Amino acid sequence: MTAHKFYKRGAITAEQFDGSDEMVKRYGLVYRHLLPSSALGRDPIIIIIETMEGDLMIHDGDWIATGVSGEHWPIADEVFKKTYAELPVIPQAVGEYIRAKKRKNPNQSVYYLLRDTGVLWRRKGDSAVLSWMHDHPDAFARAWLEGYQIEEEADEPED
Repeated sequence: MTAHKFYKRGAITAEQFDGSDEMVKRYGLVYRHLLPSSALGRDPIIIIIETMEGDLMIHDGDWIATGVSGEHWPIADEVFKKTYAELPVIPQAVGEYIRAKKRKNPNQSVYYLLRDTGVLWRRKGDSAVLSWMHDHPDAFARAWLEGYQIEEEADEPED
């Protein structure tokens, strides 16, 4: 039997646990006390996150991931950095373009979208969306396939 390679599908949200009471409360974490003579060599108070697989310890610096069904689980920082990358940040107009194209044809190939930008570029002239796609083809492809974040608009300077 031959082993096959797989990749994770679907975006998650995650934030790094800082040990604060605010995060403990937000995620419904639980403080548990161990005997002072614990063999862990750590503080006798540990923090537990309740997961679908049971209760797990979480430490400062670990990441709390939230899945598509709202479930939470901890991921050690080293594992998180090897496994996950932040979704590309794209301009709002590019996000609207992606939504419109997917609504019109959900099975559209990213190859044809990128190829068509050259045709549209010549036909319609300078466009902010096409210019961004032309300058950031890898980010556009990742955004199309994996999801994206909309870039925050810079605040206008006050007079």
